[in-house]
Order: sequence, then structure tokens, then C-alpha cells
Amino acid sequence: MTVPAPKPWILGIAPYTPGRSTTDDGRKVTKLSSNENPLGTSAAAKAAFDAADRTLERYPDASAAELREALAAHYDLDPARIIYGTGSDEILHLAAGAYAGPGDEIIHVRYGFAVYEIATRRVGAEPVVVPDRDYATDVDAILAAVTDKTRVVFVANPNNPTGTFTVRSEIARLHAGLPDDVLLVLDQAYAEYLSPEEDDAGLALAMTEPNVLVTRTFSKIHGLAAERIGWGYACPAVIDAMHRIRAPFNVTTAGQAAAVAAIGDTAFVDATRAHNDTWRGWFVEQIDAMGNAGLRPVPSKANFVLVLFEGSLSADAAYHGLMEAGYLVRWLPGQGLPNALRITIGTEDETRGVIAALRALTDR
Repeated sequence: MTVPAPKPWILGIAPYTPGRSTTDDGRKVTKLSSNENPLGTSAAAKAAFDAADRTLERYPDASAAELREALAAHYDLDPARIIYGTGSDEILHLAAGAYAGPGDEIIHVRYGFAVYEIATRRVGAEPVVVPDRDYATDVDAILAAVTDKTRVVFVANPNNPTGTFTVRSEIARLHAGLPDDVLLVLDQAYAEYLSPEEDDAGLALAMTEPNVLVTRTFSKIHGLAAERIGWGYACPAVIDAMHRIRAPFNVTTAGQAAAVAAIGDTAFVDATRAHNDTWRGWFVEQIDAMGNAGLRPVPSKANFVLVLFEGSLSADAAYHGLMEAGYLVRWLPGQGLPNALRITIGTEDETRGVIAALRALTDR
């Protein structure tokens, strides 16, 4: 029997693999595999979600007007230049879909977010993967890879899965070195974990430059991962192009209400950032102390740390050993990182527990 054949570039996509929620034997244990907020969700956001109009036969506000106004007021933006989506993932797909296709190229770094390659191949474009500089974004490598076929450059800052951060002067240099007809997409899913002094000025670039798109999400520091709400900011022409292919009614009624409340609860965001700073710092100190066993932390500005296993204990063995001990972390051999584990910073007890489990594995 003959069946319809998908486009060949679709068959070249490796489906996205999320962080695991259960162990090999089906147990639900401590989950440190998806960079979720260990403090949960803002009480204000929960209350707004619960109080939201649940008239289920009515579509949500297709324009997300209240959400855009809240974002604009908080970040001093033009609400007409804000796009919204099912997580920032949808915004990334919209950027690729609006600006690239067969015969075009999209650049991303070797250890970048897995969605970049999926979004690229989905539209028939060719991913161009550039080398890193000790797991961090190499601006010179990106600029050297630009050709007349380049249409989009994806840069996560802080980067996922490495946690590395590219300073504002390097982001400015990258933008200045790109042709005007190349869209620079700055994926800032973890930007709220930075201090104000560490801001890479991506939003400022998007305010003034017509070829810059910044994407953000409510899934991380705001603790709204279940509702899948992302947003982006760019010049009117870029936003208009993406709206033409955006899925309609893509942010739920309750999700919009929760996101608006989350924006206003700055105390929760500040508490989450402070918690992350404290326990990420402690976590890194503990990994450094296991350096004689071959463990090395990659410098991180996000809510996770990429731990390299360069001694007798392999990342594979540590991954399964931690699972047995009751901790799910992220092992990424499919992204070229067979020697590393990405570990989310959890609660104090979770963070202390995963370090104790790692220490026990190195002592065997």
C-alpha cells in the first residue's frame, strides 16, 4: 500500500525529547531535569488562574491584549510590538517559518537549544552548526559562518543546555557584524535569573534595530510551565510577519490571567532569583570540590548547571546512579554531550540531596 510521503526534510528531524518525569522502573522521584521553578508558582498567579473566567465554550482573547499591556508596562515596551505563543518555542518556530525556507540557512551554536534545529528543518532550511568556545557562544565562529544564504541566527543567552552567558558587548558586536537582512533571535528564556547589571541589552536592541527579535517565557522563573506561555519583541514588520502564521487562540484564558498576575508579583521573582543565586553558588562549590574525581561545572547564569564528567565516573553511569538514588537529571548524548549532565537547581533539600548522591557515586 502506498502512503503519503512527508517532505524529506521532515524525516531529518530528531523529535524533541523532554526531561524525564519518571525513572526506568516508573517511579516518580525528584525531578531536576527540566529547569522548572523549585519554589513553584507565585501565589498571585495561582489565584488569578483559579479566578479566571472558565466559560469553556468561549475562545480566549485572541489578541492577548491584557497580557501585552502588562508586559509593555513592566518592560517599557510598545504593546503592538509584542507577540505571544505556546511557550517561547512557538515564537522560535514562527521566526524560522516567517524568514527561512528551502535553500536558506539558519545558524546556531553546537550546544544550543534543541528546538533550533527542529524549527530550521521544519521549514526546509539547512541548520548551520558553529563551534563553541569551551561550551560558550563564540561570536567570531557565528560571524564566520554567515553566507548569502543565512536568514536567521539563533542565540540563547543564557544558553541552554550549557548555562553560559554572552556579555552585552559581544551581543552588540554580533549584531553589528550581521547583514541587515539576517534576523538575530535572542532567546532569553533564563534572562530573569540575571542581575540588572548583567543584562545583555537584547530588549534595547529589539527596540531600535529592525532585525532583532527577543523571546522570553513564563515557564521558568514565573513557574507557569504547565500553561506554556511565551512572548517576543521586535519591530512592527517582524511581528506582522510572524502573526500571519501564528496559531490562533494560542494562549488560554486562565493562562493569560496567571501570566498578568505573575508579571506583577516581583517579590516572587526576586525570591526565586535569590534562591537560585544562593544554591547555584553552593552547588558549583560542591562540584568543584569533586574535581579530583573528574567533575567540572560549566559556568552558569541560569537555574541549572552543566556538569562535565572527565574522570572514571561517566555521565551515563552518574545519570543512572542518580536515578536509582531518586534524582532525575538531564543526560544529553543526542545533543553531543555524552560526557555531561544538566542538573536543575532545586529546593535546598533537593540540591543538598543530589550533591550527596553524586558524592556517593564518586566515592565508589
